[in-house]
Amino acid sequence: MEQQTISIQTEGRATINISGEVEQVVRASAIEQGLCHVFVHHTSASLIVTENADTDVRRDLESYISRLVLDGDPAYRHDQEGPDDMAAHIRSVLTQTEITIPVRAGRLALGTWQGLFLWEHRYSAHRRNVTITLSGA
Repeated sequence: MEQQTISIQTEGRATINISGEVEQVVRASAIEQGLCHVFVHHTSASLIVTENADTDVRRDLESYISRLVLDGDPAYRHDQEGPDDMAAHIRSVLTQTEITIPVRAGRLALGTWQGLFLWEHRYSAHRRNVTITLSGA
């Protein structure tokens, strides 16, 4: 088993394709076949596997979740870091903070149009830590 933590700088609310960074960790390992587990260490960011070619897909996801989870909703009690604070926590709970992807022939076995994205839910820039754990042979 191998494990490495990488740091991703965000520029604020957006999806950031981290497939390349995770793929580098997989390729540097000796694992040809197995599993790649990815975990984000934050409560206001998440991980998603989604369309990697058409950016409209990610724009539409953002549009949808913005209507579902309102920034600054007066029902929220937790707002210590601004109107996007509680909304960011809800977004991360509704999505996911960990993903497992198969490894085949020493590479991530993502589909042709799939990418692994860090979804920053806060308006301001943050440095996000992501741990990649590889197991296999």
